[in-house]
Amino acid sequence: MPVIVIANPKGGVGKSTFATNLAGYFASQGHKVMLGDTDVQQSSRAWLALRHASLPVIQPWEIEDGHVAKPPKGTTHIVLDTPAGFSGKRFDKVMQIADKVIVPLQPSIFDILATQEFLQKLKQTKGKFELAVLGMRVNARTRAADQLTQYVNGLGIPVLGFLRDTQNYVQLSANGATLWDVAPSRVEKDVDQWQELLQWVARK
Repeated sequence: MPVIVIANPKGGVGKSTFATNLAGYFASQGHKVMLGDTDVQQSSRAWLALRHASLPVIQPWEIEDGHVAKPPKGTTHIVLDTPAGFSGKRFDKVMQIADKVIVPLQPSIFDILATQEFLQKLKQTKGKFELAVLGMRVNARTRAADQLTQYVNGLGIPVLGFLRDTQNYVQLSANGATLWDVAPSRVEKDVDQWQELLQWVARK
């Protein structure tokens, strides 16, 4: 049962958007997926409340007072969203159960500088997890994307790809839906950007 943690101490980088869509992918494949949220704002849990009953089921993962409860039997995949300022005991507990950690990162110098120390901390953290970065709201063919790749690769961390800035994520999230819940022709460009990422996530 893989536990995939989405983390970045900076707010507004797209953690919840990515976490909900990743959970949506697993659900669309018939997996029993749970979406946990350690953020006091409970953004992912609020999103689940918007999700229509006809869509593939994503269960909430109850996390109270920073304590990570064991998931019910039968759970096959866990996606865990984390808050801005992710640190301290909560960080330690989550890293102990993580199998893969994905850091969504926008290519601006301000985002990179704000995340630099966190990436170094993750590299130094003892654990069984694999670490990677995902470029957010950026065109893969731009200089900004190249600079982000060079910076992250320089730390010895792979970049899984880039997700473009599109209203598809915004409009779908408003209805508790994901890329995987609508006609493929509507989101073809976006789904294509997920392929390398999904291969990495599935790799054991």
